[in-house]
Amino acid sequence: MKKPILTFFILLVLIFSGITWYLWNGFQEFIQQPLGLEQELDVEKGTSAYSLGRKWQKQDVIEQFYYYQLLLKLKPELRSIKAGNYKITPDMTAVDVLQKLVAGDVIKYQFSVIEGSNIYELLVALQANPDLVHELNYEKEYADIFRSMQFVGQSHPEGMFYADTYQFIKGDSDLDILKRAHDRLLTILDQEWSGRADGLPYETPYQALIMASIIEKETAVPAERPEISGVFVRRMAKNMLLQTDPTIIYGLLPEFDGNIRRNDIRNPHPWNTYVHRGLPPTPIAMVGREAIQAALNPKPGDTLYFVAKGDGSHHFSKTLEEHNRAVRKYQLNR
Repeated sequence: MKKPILTFFILLVLIFSGITWYLWNGFQEFIQQPLGLEQELDVEKGTSAYSLGRKWQKQDVIEQFYYYQLLLKLKPELRSIKAGNYKITPDMTAVDVLQKLVAGDVIKYQFSVIEGSNIYELLVALQANPDLVHELNYEKEYADIFRSMQFVGQSHPEGMFYADTYQFIKGDSDLDILKRAHDRLLTILDQEWSGRADGLPYETPYQALIMASIIEKETAVPAERPEISGVFVRRMAKNMLLQTDPTIIYGLLPEFDGNIRRNDIRNPHPWNTYVHRGLPPTPIAMVGREAIQAALNPKPGDTLYFVAKGDGSHHFSKTLEEHNRAVRKYQLNR
């Protein structure tokens, strides 16, 4: 009797071992098998790893749900998934996806505030971005939109957002971007203001920001920024008009058609530095750190004029006579 019992016991062990071996190999194949997903996976708040697996089972992404359950039992650290929007590729296994979700490795988008862009262009870019939640009411008049930006601290939001590229995730809004860009501007402006040169014609950092925006619009050549700053600072010291075309243009926005006419030069709008002495009432564009540095650290010298040479750079002159010759050469081709 003992021999048949022993034989039966051995047979049970062999059967159990075979089943265990079969299941374990199946489990190993499961955790190594790519899910074949290529999508943006949106994990909502409150979603559990278990419910996600059930969803995949219903979608026929995984067939043996018990293997998925075993995975969560053997690796409980994979249960703590985070909500968000994730990029999933076909080569990723269930383990890969869960690890990504546990790490919170969500898709990051980018939005750039361009140096030299104005508030009207910034609003157009924000409105056109499909990845941002739009909290601003773009159907309103610009003045109404400006008033809704109360965190700016100024009655007019021009120039109050630092030119840079900002990463964001799904669910972030246009106002989130503006808040970050504004805070960044205040930080940079404060840093640069503390290291400014002596004898500048600015009473406040905001006035330096206004000058930086003019410098930003006047040249695309970074090396010229301090020299242009020097020209404007010296003109202000001599009580000369700044006479910078970008300020004329700004006061005509958003209807400006690209051409400055004679009556535009005489237009008495507040930003026109051909009519009003000193700085305009607000910045005329968004700026980066380099323009702020230039405004606060002008290049010493005695030039008072400059004219575009047609290649993006400028000719600088000490006297009006020299400047007029440069205008004839580079602007009038005489």
